[in-house]
Amino acid sequence: AAAAQWLERRGLTILERNFTIRGGEIDLIARDAASVVFVEVRYRRDPAGMRAIDSVGPRKQRLLLRCAQTWLAQHPGEARRPVRFDVLGVEGERDALCFEWIRNAFCADV
Repeated sequence: AAAAQWLERRGLTILERNFTIRGGEIDLIARDAASVVFVEVRYRRDPAGMRAIDSVGPRKQRLLLRCAQTWLAQHPGEARRPVRFDVLGVEGERDALCFEWIRNAFCADV
């Protein structure tokens, strides 16, 4: 919820949360101007290890792509829009969250 609110304050319109298919999930689906944005949210309470955004590797990217393809097939009006894959890293405690937003975190042909 905090991630969705943070993105909304930056101009995105949340279309769907936690879109799930067999074998995968997209945390947030949003619209940013003319684009459909698929957002993977990664939370780390303690950023001492790997940064949250660095944890989205090739396997997770493939799962996100498959979910995005399914969502777009179910929403043909949105399928005509440009598509973007973002990662939102969230770190810290509930009352002191830090956000790191990577637009176009990876490319994929949808």
